[in-house]
Amino acid sequence: MKHLLIVCLFTILYLPVRAQDSTRVKADTSIKASSDANDLLAELGDSTADAQELLPKKMVFTQRAFWGPKGLLRLTNIAPLSPQGREKELKIRRTFLVTHQVLGFATLAGFVVQGILGGKLYNAKGLDYARIKEQHETSAMIINFTYGTTALMSLTAPPGLPTARRKGGFSSIKLHRALAILHLTGMVTTNILAHQVGKHPDLKPYHRAAAYTTFGAYAAAIIAIKIK
Repeated sequence: MKHLLIVCLFTILYLPVRAQDSTRVKADTSIKASSDANDLLAELGDSTADAQELLPKKMVFTQRAFWGPKGLLRLTNIAPLSPQGREKELKIRRTFLVTHQVLGFATLAGFVVQGILGGKLYNAKGLDYARIKEQHETSAMIINFTYGTTALMSLTAPPGLPTARRKGGFSSIKLHRALAILHLTGMVTTNILAHQVGKHPDLKPYHRAAAYTTFGAYAAAIIAIKIK
């Protein structure tokens, strides 16, 4: 009986200690496992961030010059390439493109005014000619400014997100870009001829043709971007 009491007492004292040790071991194991898991997730996160494509493979040369992996803003550390940085850049991109659209419509309205003034100028004489010519030149200066700013908003905007490579074929974006090349060429030609018309009046028909071509291509480019 005495031995039985000793055994029972030993069991009562021993089991809680073992239970406490077991809890501690389990807790230690749980902490270690949790720590290992966090370290593993951190490593995976780093490797994913490194492997993730933050920039599209195709960019306009002006975008690559500023926003590319080795662009000016990257090298100067003004806009380091990171997921957080790209998120901010997408907001900047939206602002640039909205401004691009607004100025695009303003420039289109300027083209209409310029066309009206140009038509009057061809038939004007004397004081009317001088007055309309001054208005025409002022309008041209404003259009050149808004046109150039509109182009810069598009050409220097941060690039968008990487997208899956699309198959070839028609798209409103491709048409918009093709028309942009056409109206840019027409814009340059119109300005060059405008400075030559004074000395060479025989260039007036070519100047008018270049101006109308530029307007047509520009209007079509704005319509094209709205095509879904």
